[in-house]
Amino acid sequence: MAMTRKAKIITTISVAAAIGLALFIFFRFFFVYSTGVNAGDLNYFQREGVVFKTYEGKIIQSGIKSDGKNTDGLHSNELKFSVTDNAVADRLMHCSGKRIELRWKRYIGTLPWRGNSPYIVTEVISER
Repeated sequence: MAMTRKAKIITTISVAAAIGLALFIFFRFFFVYSTGVNAGDLNYFQREGVVFKTYEGKIIQSGIKSDGKNTDGLHSNELKFSVTDNAVADRLMHCSGKRIELRWKRYIGTLPWRGNSPYIVTEVISER
């Protein structure tokens, strides 16, 4: 039994929409947008959440302010991050106030069970 023209159009549009949605979800939530390393002083690291308990932290990276207009004073950057690996989280729990170097992956979107930040720490490279 042959499909009608209308049924073929609906099927084609549905398949294209499903493929488009799958690609959107992949690139938004699972595609690693960038990777890198940041160093700074661990400001806080905690486990939080109501439904999904996730590990969240922040490092402060100090530096000299040099925006071309005002060069007097210090400037600090913050990196808020999440951790999904329990071994990395256990290590960070003992690093409060220490200078640490972290390797991370950045995703475009966040998922509730992965954390509040698009930056997911995968490794503690060093701690001092």
